[in-house]
Amino acid sequence: MKSLPVLSFPPDQLAKLQAQYAQDMQQLWQQGLQSNPQLKDRRFAAEAWQHNPVAGFNAAMYLLNARTLMAMSDMVDTDEKTRARIRFSVEQWVAASSPSNFLAFNAEAQQKAIDTKGESIVQGLQNMLHDMRQGHVSMTDESKFEVGKNVATSEGAVVFENEIFQLIEYKPLTPKVYQRPFLLVPPCINKFYILDLQPANSFIRHVVAQGHRTFVVSWRNPDESMANVTWDDYVEKGVMQAIEVARQIANMPQINALGFCVGGTLLTSALAVLAARGEDPVASATLLTTLVDFTDVGVLDVFIDEPFVQYREAQFSQGGLMAGRDMASTFSFLRPNDLVWNYVVGNYLKGETPPPFDLLYWNSDATNLPGPLYAWYLRNTYLENKLVKPGKAVICGEKIDLRKVDLPVYIYGSREDHIVPITAAYASTQVLPGPKRFVMGASGHIAGVINPPASGKRSHWLAKTADFPKSVDEWIAKAEEKPGSWWTDWYAWLKKHAGQQIAAPKNYGRGKHKAIEPAPGSYVKIKA
Repeated sequence: MKSLPVLSFPPDQLAKLQAQYAQDMQQLWQQGLQSNPQLKDRRFAAEAWQHNPVAGFNAAMYLLNARTLMAMSDMVDTDEKTRARIRFSVEQWVAASSPSNFLAFNAEAQQKAIDTKGESIVQGLQNMLHDMRQGHVSMTDESKFEVGKNVATSEGAVVFENEIFQLIEYKPLTPKVYQRPFLLVPPCINKFYILDLQPANSFIRHVVAQGHRTFVVSWRNPDESMANVTWDDYVEKGVMQAIEVARQIANMPQINALGFCVGGTLLTSALAVLAARGEDPVASATLLTTLVDFTDVGVLDVFIDEPFVQYREAQFSQGGLMAGRDMASTFSFLRPNDLVWNYVVGNYLKGETPPPFDLLYWNSDATNLPGPLYAWYLRNTYLENKLVKPGKAVICGEKIDLRKVDLPVYIYGSREDHIVPITAAYASTQVLPGPKRFVMGASGHIAGVINPPASGKRSHWLAKTADFPKSVDEWIAKAEEKPGSWWTDWYAWLKKHAGQQIAAPKNYGRGKHKAIEPAPGSYVKIKA
């Protein structure tokens, strides 16, 4: 059995922290005797906390202890990975133990129970029973949304399907379209309609409106019939098949392609397989918040080590499914206060129904993964980082060498992304040999990407130089901040690779690839 790491604290730092804690505790007691403590935390922002001296003092004590515990986790004298795991564990415990999470200590929930004569408690219990039946905490009023009715509403048709995905072609919004079609590969761990929530913020609709003949992969939500599907299957029967069908329908030798998150990793894998076979059906690629080099994977690294990967490999050695609810739970606990306890308090302690929000409906629409695909992905990317090591990863029978993926690439990373850190998104500039353009957007993994120009929100950063230093910090030092969305910069870049304009097609598909059913298709409606 592997021995546990020995933990210790630098004596001088620990003594300094103890002295600071004693000083803060003394100030808190003095303040508590005179007036309610000032609580600079939104969990305790309601007036009920300010008007209840006991609850206010309890919250202030919690915040002091939480700060001290987090500081202690940061100063543990051990290796970096162990320290990160300790910090993550302490953060989970601190978030769960907040007095706001318990009716006996939550002054706001108590006040609401009094004001509603107990109605809020009754409603909270009903909300809890509802969530227990559906198997997850409600983040939004899911009854207000229906895929194809008020989300994923862009007009189009399914023009191809197999056991892994449906290919959707979207109706042109312009009288002319560019010759070279555009294929979008979304992540297989989520459903594609994050890119088509509402007309105003639909990435898909905006691309179509720019005159691109647009195709989108809609991954099937796996059931037991897909229990033995592999990463190779998703690359060859998924991405590579979609490239070929889009090419055939448009009657063009090449297409432009985009991969988002894991979809970008799948697209890069497919491009590497095609390059190994001497094939060149993709003229340009766009990678949005994509991991190709897995050296820095941020907070997710706390889960990854040899025993964990071996456990998953054994679990799925005979096939099986990685449940979507387990994946969703893992990602939620990366931000426990915002994505877990906030809803526990609102739904159950205060008896509130969360308001309708399309993004959170999508976030709750879980997707399973084939177990063998998940196990391969863990070992070959997160654990052993084989994609960037020439000849180490074997996909679809080909030894992968990204140095052969020589095509123009547009690479986007979000500055505050906690799933694909900006350092990881930028790292693709160091391994892909073709002409590159890198842009950094503000905000996180989703909000940074879904940022239509008309909203006028956020900023993005561009560097005039074509040089890509090894460190993203060096690149940022040379970059210039631009107001608003990065989409307009990408539009201009993609236009250069899209070819001439021709009359927009009047029908979906071509030849043997005919319209099967209206968009968004049936695969996206399958529930996990």
